[in-house]
Amino acid sequence: MWRVCGLLCAWALALLARDCSAQSQRRPSHTCGGNFTGQTGIIGSQGYPGVYPPNTKCVWRITVPEGKVVVLTFRSLDLENDSMCRYDYVDVHSGHGNGQRLGRFCGTLKPGPLVSTGNKMTLQMVSDANTAGSGFLSVFSAAQPNERGDQYCGGRLDKPSGTFKTPNWPDRDYPAGVTCSWHIVAPKNQIIEVKFEKFDVERDNYCRYDHVSIFNGGEINDARRIGKYCGDSPPAPVYSEGNQLFVHFLSDLSLTADGFIGHYKFRPKRFSVTTTPVPTTTQPVTTRPIPLKYSVALCREKCKRRGTLESNFCSSNFVITGTVISAVTRGGSVHATVSIIKVYKEGNLAIQQAGKTMSTKMVILCKKCPFVRRGLNYIFMGSVDEEGRGKVGPHHFVLAFKSKNQKALSVLKSKRC
Repeated sequence: MWRVCGLLCAWALALLARDCSAQSQRRPSHTCGGNFTGQTGIIGSQGYPGVYPPNTKCVWRITVPEGKVVVLTFRSLDLENDSMCRYDYVDVHSGHGNGQRLGRFCGTLKPGPLVSTGNKMTLQMVSDANTAGSGFLSVFSAAQPNERGDQYCGGRLDKPSGTFKTPNWPDRDYPAGVTCSWHIVAPKNQIIEVKFEKFDVERDNYCRYDHVSIFNGGEINDARRIGKYCGDSPPAPVYSEGNQLFVHFLSDLSLTADGFIGHYKFRPKRFSVTTTPVPTTTQPVTTRPIPLKYSVALCREKCKRRGTLESNFCSSNFVITGTVISAVTRGGSVHATVSIIKVYKEGNLAIQQAGKTMSTKMVILCKKCPFVRRGLNYIFMGSVDEEGRGKVGPHHFVLAFKSKNQKALSVLKSKRC
């Protein structure tokens, strides 16, 4: 009797081991990075569903057939949580290489489906030395550019007219941590008109959090930005200069709202653009030039720095040190983007943060006074305009930044003005 029981137990254990082995063979092995092609596929973080390793950087490149776009859906997300995703995170880009970023994600809140503007997409996961989770599991598939369903957002729009909207519209709020980019392309002899029927995006005086930006051309380019919008009133109709517009929507990882629905149509180039301003609860951030009379009069002054760090610190609305990463001349002014090294006095300056990097927009009222060069470090002191941009004129204090200035600035920061 005991011999029969022993044989039965041994047989059952053998079957169980064989079944577990088969299941193990069927479970996909997720490695750090790789190239994926085809109509559909599964991508997971290294070792998923086990804990992902620390101090890694993995890159996955997806390519679907020509003429289609990539739709990526996260089935699971479990990375170290941080409001700015500064430590462990997944970046998703449209295209390969330095394509437009569709979003950065961490924590456990899954974004809505992400859609590339072409047939390529890149995922990059970075982890630091500390907290870890099970990582992520995602599924990609190929889809026709204009036939993806209401749950997706973004992509190329090239029909004579159409609609674009935030994910979940109109049933519920758009999700947190999502980015949508619509590339609208008309024939070369036409322009594009965009109107928003309904609009409700998290409100902020400078649209620093959730926002919609619209650009002339086919990519994000601050020099060609038409406007940046948020709040609960539809922006005025927008018209392109040429045959392409890029509409970019971003929601951060906190508050959400109803979202929006917008419509576009192609117009002949000779179409007369008469825009009636629509009242908005939040002023759009645009790149309006400084009034000419004011600029010309101001720039006639002798270009000479006045005073010292100490005498200008309290009278300035903001004081920062930073690197000029872009400088575009418009009329007699320079519109610059400054990567911030340190903030000593923030005032009303609008500061954007992506990961560990902070930046701000600045207008140098007179392009040669003070004269700044891209790639160099400066101490900037100045005022702030109604859109949160730093405003620097000949009468403000700007100085090439050297490490020896840090001590003096730190002392000034600790004093009460």
